[in-house]
Amino acid sequence: MTNSHPSTPHRAPTTAEPGEPGCAGGLTVLDPPGLLGPADAPEDGTDGTAAPSATVQDRLAGRLSDITSLHEHTERLAHARGLAATLDAVLASGAALLGADRGVLVTLMPGGGPGQPVGLGLDRASLGALETVPTEQSLLARLLGEDDRPEQLHSPDLAEDPAVGGRLRELAVQLGLGGAVGLPLATVEDGPLAAVVWFYDRPAEPTGGQRELARRYCEFAAPLLARQLEVERIRRTTEALRRGLLPDHLPRAAGLRLAARVVPAGLDHSSGSDWYDAIPLPDGTVGLTVGSVFGDGPGAGPGSAPGAAAAMGRIRAALRAYAVLEGEDPVSVLGDLELLLKTTEPTRTATAVYAWVEPGERRVTLAGAGHCPPVLVGRHGAEFVETSLSAPLGMLACWEAPGVEFTADRGDTLLLYTEGLARRCGPTLHTGQANLRRAAADAPRDVRIDPDRFCAHLLAVCPVPDAAPATDDLMLLAARFE
Repeated sequence: MTNSHPSTPHRAPTTAEPGEPGCAGGLTVLDPPGLLGPADAPEDGTDGTAAPSATVQDRLAGRLSDITSLHEHTERLAHARGLAATLDAVLASGAALLGADRGVLVTLMPGGGPGQPVGLGLDRASLGALETVPTEQSLLARLLGEDDRPEQLHSPDLAEDPAVGGRLRELAVQLGLGGAVGLPLATVEDGPLAAVVWFYDRPAEPTGGQRELARRYCEFAAPLLARQLEVERIRRTTEALRRGLLPDHLPRAAGLRLAARVVPAGLDHSSGSDWYDAIPLPDGTVGLTVGSVFGDGPGAGPGSAPGAAAAMGRIRAALRAYAVLEGEDPVSVLGDLELLLKTTEPTRTATAVYAWVEPGERRVTLAGAGHCPPVLVGRHGAEFVETSLSAPLGMLACWEAPGVEFTADRGDTLLLYTEGLARRCGPTLHTGQANLRRAAADAPRDVRIDPDRFCAHLLAVCPVPDAAPATDDLMLLAARFE
């Protein structure tokens, strides 16, 4: 195993008269800094004369080809969207530049140590086997080191290299790994970010020019990767906080079984934030609700999603308080929520359904504000519980709509859901709602009797569209009367 600390000093350009060797037709040929080292220079003739002009032209053509290839791969990397696409591009482009066959890449976790490996031409079992290499033998660990980090590692044959640890030599034989080249991805500001090792399927060693191209590619990739890792860190943190604003468990109530599903849209695509809740009330009844908060006003886009998520947490907390105070009157609950929204969140709107449920009597009273109608699923099919047509909260000078009362049969299931589920089930909101009702009605009986399985079934039969990424969260709350 060879550690490389390459240096590529810039050579001062030299001038040549039109008739001097090294000049073709008056064009002075200058080495692109670092792309070709002295070892790659054309050899002089044995009599000390310069190489023939054809050799110079071949050399120039090779350099232009290298520059073009590097440009194509950096362009491809610059257009990658998201962390996963960036990591895949680094693996694929590095392999192409080195003429390698396979590769593995790991990023440095915030707390230190390698993260989950990403592979090129390596299946999950092979990646798992490589993770068993002890840290002191791991090429990736050496490339991720904060101190004494090599600029490059290469071995012509891992299975026969005495500098490679025993476990890695053993895996090289098992997995058919020949030569290897490793490079770190690091910046001066961030330090080590990731490490990547490319493998050949046979004993092999890249040329100096190939290694230099790969090194320059990784220098370009490192700051892009740093930005993607920071975006990913912020996304994960925000998603964790966002999920923390939703219930961590559902209450138990005699005669009522509850289940829920949450599929949040990515914050870079989301145009709002949804909630669901099941609120145990002092008199033994239960309040059920789903709803959506949208942006910083009409036309608000994805940039407002984090603010909408924070507003969702505040509105859900307020709704819980109103439910405790006057839970059996859903119209009053939503009316109070509308007044709060206009007073404290004047640039936002919300849609909501709130249902007050008396489990023993299977009595339900509910009201909706511009939200998708709930679905009541029984032994004879499924039907919408039509709430009156109403504007979303915060849209009118004074919101009020009549409530709806009904008594469910034993074994019925009430489905509350947000717009994201309906849009997942069809190309339009109306079609999606109809498809959802049909999917609920057609669910097998053994699925309908278990709210958790029922929720999973509805998500399975309403596949994710192949088109643009979802811009709506998906919330589904199922309540079965027993």
